[in-house]
Order: sequence, then C-alpha cells, then structure tokens
Amino acid sequence: MDVTKMTQYEAAPGLLKDRVILVTGAGAGIGRALAKSIATLGATVILHGRTVSRLESVYDEILAAGGATPAIFPLNLERATGEEYDRLSGAIETQWGRLDGLVQNAGLLGMRTPIEHHDVGDWQRVLHVNLTAPFILCRCLLPLLMRSADASIVFTSSGVGRRGKAYWGAYAVSKFGIEGLNQVLADELQNKRNARVNAVNPGPTRTALRAAAYPAEDPAKLKTPEEILGVYLYLLGPESRGITGKSFDAQ
Repeated sequence: MDVTKMTQYEAAPGLLKDRVILVTGAGAGIGRALAKSIATLGATVILHGRTVSRLESVYDEILAAGGATPAIFPLNLERATGEEYDRLSGAIETQWGRLDGLVQNAGLLGMRTPIEHHDVGDWQRVLHVNLTAPFILCRCLLPLLMRSADASIVFTSSGVGRRGKAYWGAYAVSKFGIEGLNQVLADELQNKRNARVNAVNPGPTRTALRAAAYPAEDPAKLKTPEEILGVYLYLLGPESRGITGKSFDAQ
C-alpha cells in the first residue's frame, strides 16, 4: 500500500478483534484518540498514562461506545523504577499471556531554546521520557510480543526527528533517537515473521504539545487526532505484515 492510501486508510470493522494493544500516553491527544479507535475495532486496550482520572475518562468512553473492557496501568515514565516496569509486564502476562501491539506515543516537549541555553535537567528529563523509557518498554515487553502471532510496534516520531531545526533541542534529538531505535529493533527482528516495527510522524495535529510548541498558531486550522489515525491503524492491523523498519507520515 502506498503512503497516500495509508493516510486515507479506513479500517474495516473488527480489524483488531481479540488483539491486546498497549498505548502509552493514552490520556490525551493522539494516544487518547487511538486508544478509543482501536477499541471500537475489537482490541482490548491497555491504557497507559500518568494521570489516572484521564485514563478513567478514556476507559468510560470506550465502554460507552461498546468496546471491549480496557485495562488501566498508570506509570510515570520520568520516575518509573525497574520494579514498576516488571509489574506491567507481569500483569500483561498473567491476564493475557501475550501482547499483540505496542504504540509508543507518550512524550514531553521540554524547552524550546538554543542549545547554549538549554537546561541540563530538562534535557535529561526529555531524553529519558521520549527515548530511554520507550527502550525500556521494548526490552521488558518484547518476550510478550514474541508470543503474538502478529505483533506490531509503532513509535510516534516527528518531522524534527528526521531533519533537526533550531531551538527544538532535546525534543528533536529524542525523536532522532526514536528513528534510530525503530531501525535497529526492526533489523534485529527481521527474521521474526510474526513481528514488525515502524514509526509514524503525526505532522501538525491539534494537541496540547503542538499548542505549547506553537502558541500563536490557530488550532482550528490543524487536523484533529482522530483525523490522522489511518497510518497507525494500518500498521497495527494484519494488512501491514512484512512492512518493518519504515518511517511514515500520517499527513
């Protein structure tokens, strides 16, 4: 399928039936929209985020829409310990015995400032949440993904993770790292026919992170998270088997 068709992809009912998919950053923005969408397509969604009340709201909306009962697993990626990551993988193993999809969507913008003025603590925090935490999640959850008959890992990247721009600092560097992690992991799993790894650049989307980065921008001119999910859904579904190590634009 070419990229244009992927961005316009319309998922068939039941596309993700009986799949178990973890979405990080599911409390707001793209993660929230994606979690609700994949639930309507038949998947059991594991909702990750920092704020329990937001996750509970998504949980209620999924049930109200007739989706499968989701699970909530709050985890602060900035401060999470190894024990907490182990608890997550253990809970998934106990309840489902496998994981069919992992969407790494949680992220921080951090400071937008010249490198010479960039706060060191902020740099470390953004790199940890945006890059190190996704690595840890992959490391902990790969054994469960390998038990799936058709596993898909999808990273959320960014245009500034392909070509750096002034003042994007740690955020841009973290997304360059995500592009690299995507490629390395895909290459390592290339002989695993049951698994694929890809990245998606959402493009300008009406989210809180975008508003913080471009405070003078009119959000009404941007696509909503619900309007840019086509590529994500395609990559999570069975039609994308064999596509791995790629980076796509959602718009």
